[in-house]
Amino acid sequence: MVPKVTADYGWREVWPRRGDPGRLPPGQRIAAAMPRFGMRPGLAPPPVPLHPTVTVTGDVAERLTIDADGLSALERVTVQADFHCVSTWSVPGLEWSGWRLRDVWDRLIVPGARPSDAATHLRAIASDRYSAALPLEDALADDVLLADRLGDHPLQPIHGAPWRLVAPAHYGYKSVKHLAAITVHRSRPRASGGSMQHPRGRVGFEERHGRIPGRVLRWPYRLLIVPTALRARRAVRRP
Repeated sequence: MVPKVTADYGWREVWPRRGDPGRLPPGQRIAAAMPRFGMRPGLAPPPVPLHPTVTVTGDVAERLTIDADGLSALERVTVQADFHCVSTWSVPGLEWSGWRLRDVWDRLIVPGARPSDAATHLRAIASDRYSAALPLEDALADDVLLADRLGDHPLQPIHGAPWRLVAPAHYGYKSVKHLAAITVHRSRPRASGGSMQHPRGRVGFEERHGRIPGRVLRWPYRLLIVPTALRARRAVRRP
């Protein structure tokens, strides 16, 4: 099954069905389409800038702005991975391409911004002000990307254009769409949703929420899938 990644999806395609239990992480089910999803589904995607940049601030010696020219010096990579939403839907076998965040860190951020040696966390901030935090060790894992393509096409606004953080081992709320800034921290920073975000959000450990056990939230979250996805679809289609 090739997942649908456009805004042309209906409720049957986003309602998740049982898949291979040996493949799926705890509590996840397979969806036929990848909807736009988030905490504020009624908001349309923000405008895509003509010349996108990512600003790096926080516990750094120098403010740094990363643009397409800077990224062009890095090796492009492709990662094929399943995408897992915290609300229990999963889309298998997506192919993302861009640059390893570890390479962005080592080749651009470390020499250009000179982050504190005591840095422990990164916070990714979207142009619509949504944010998520990750421990540095998680953010610099081999499969974490600053992605600009999904499948054979440039990333579209529905899925985070122009650039998106992609962290396959974590729930989708850590894969920040419309990435515009990264802040460096010496302790875990606050992020959107407060305690709703688990400090790590790892799919394999069912870290759905900062306080409530993930298993307890499976059905409450699952019942939000269809209304959230359809509301987001209307927002994307809005002139």
